[in-house]
Amino acid sequence: MMKNYFFILVVLFSSLIIAQPKFSELAVSPGAFSRIGFAARGIGMGNAMSSITEGELVSYYNPAVTPYQENNSFQAGYSFLTLDRALNFFNFTKRFDFYSSKDTNTVNRKPRTTAGLSVGIINSGVHNIDGRDNNGLPTGELSTSENQFFIGLAARISEKISIGLTTKFFYYSLYENISSTSVGFDIGALYRINENFNISLVVADLMSKYQWDTAPIYEQEGIKTEDNFPNLRKIGASYRNKELGLLGSIEFENSSVKSNIFRAGVEYNIYDQFYIRGGIDQFNVSNTDWPVKPSLGFSFFQPFSNFVVGVDYAFQIEQYSSADRHIVSVNFNF
Repeated sequence: MMKNYFFILVVLFSSLIIAQPKFSELAVSPGAFSRIGFAARGIGMGNAMSSITEGELVSYYNPAVTPYQENNSFQAGYSFLTLDRALNFFNFTKRFDFYSSKDTNTVNRKPRTTAGLSVGIINSGVHNIDGRDNNGLPTGELSTSENQFFIGLAARISEKISIGLTTKFFYYSLYENISSTSVGFDIGALYRINENFNISLVVADLMSKYQWDTAPIYEQEGIKTEDNFPNLRKIGASYRNKELGLLGSIEFENSSVKSNIFRAGVEYNIYDQFYIRGGIDQFNVSNTDWPVKPSLGFSFFQPFSNFVVGVDYAFQIEQYSSADRHIVSVNFNF
């Protein structure tokens, strides 16, 4: 009897030691660089940003938020990554107020409608790849470049509701004479329950894909393939307490590759122009082996006469790398 118990324990222990993580199709789907997040503030809050209408806004998370941008906003971000990887961000967001020609008030005028524009770039790639021929001899260093250019337009159709559309242009340079260009779309909506609560709905990466043709290398043996991005559906909610300087958000994302991800973030205005934040991203309830990504960050703003300069920093754990992610962003509000 003792031998049987011992055998069962050995089998159970061995299964735990050698068990493989559950496969997730999202991990091998194209366009992974575009799902990491945007700049230090968003990543620092766990990318739970689709319902947030305060601070520096970008249509990356939800095309419908840009009409709430205060003044003009420019952001630039750089990521410190291992394994010769690069990830950079640029964005400009502007709000447009349109007034009725019949409105003769000169004080406290309310716009007839408000629109928002967001234009940005996400650039990523891998450098210093050791190239070799079929005999193993060096052929020189290789690199890849994967990019997303986006332009988002949004409008407030009522005091509480805004809608938006983002058009995304993808360019991927994979190898000599091998590249892909395509177009995708995001649509989003935002509902302001009151001054404190927002609800958001986003559908991302509609029609996004890579199309490949290897004929320039393999000639007649080359083939044409098409890799579709996973379609993402997100619903989010946020709460802001202006008196306490507290901002919190949660988000749920379902994808066409059967992932179900929760994310959450919180931001606290701890002192004057200094903010701290934290978040959790990639909590996949469909796959408990999927690595959760906690993050922390802070922001500091310095007002000048006609503009404000801000510096953002975020730290995010990256489980399968020799070091974690560090993201630094600079933003100008003018």
